[in-house]
Amino acid sequence: MRKNSRIKYGRILLKLSGEALGNRETGECLDPAHLAFMAGRIKNIRGMGVEVGVVLGGGNIFRGLAGAGKGFDRVTGDSMGMLATVINALAMMNALESADVPARVMTSFPTVGVAEPYSRRGALEHLAAGRVVIFAGGTGNPYFSTDSAAALRACEIGAGALLKATNVDGVYTADPKKDPKAKKYTTLKYETALEKRLKVMDSAAFALCMDNSIPIVVFDFFDGDALERVVKGAGAGTLVN
Repeated sequence: MRKNSRIKYGRILLKLSGEALGNRETGECLDPAHLAFMAGRIKNIRGMGVEVGVVLGGGNIFRGLAGAGKGFDRVTGDSMGMLATVINALAMMNALESADVPARVMTSFPTVGVAEPYSRRGALEHLAAGRVVIFAGGTGNPYFSTDSAAALRACEIGAGALLKATNVDGVYTADPKKDPKAKKYTTLKYETALEKRLKVMDSAAFALCMDNSIPIVVFDFFDGDALERVVKGAGAGTLVN
């Protein structure tokens, strides 16, 4: 894999929402075009010499917390949500391999014959070999979001940054789609984000990143070259540190 001395983050953990994999217009929970687009973006930064870990949400298939509000037992609902992330991870692996990008899925609980069980040593070996590693199954425990799983895996693999992909170009004082006066933060302290209850990631994820000095970059994944600019440290999105 070609190295690029101009990149700021040589190893990243990319957090993608499950909803981004689907198509609201057609009702498909997994849209091949969306998967191919995401695989292409990941391929680009991998070609720059970046080692890439990915955590996907499962909200396009089943969201545990929402299920609890509809009568599902919380632990059962969260287990269903974790299984949904495995389906998404397999779809993403297929999309990456179709784009000639080697990838592996590692799960937090046994999925014999489907994916590898997660181990830190195994993940680091895959990353060093140039493979994209997709971490599925959340943390393997109920009551923890995939944001928390992303923060945990980022810490474990020694990521230079956790990149939170969204459909807006950073963190704002309010929802910019609803409030025209909302102002964007260029940089933000962990403490400020927690105090103001800014909906970037959950508090457990923030705490993990804060305690382990891992910056979080919130950016618009669908903005042209934003992902490439983030890994170069070129000022895209909002930097939380």
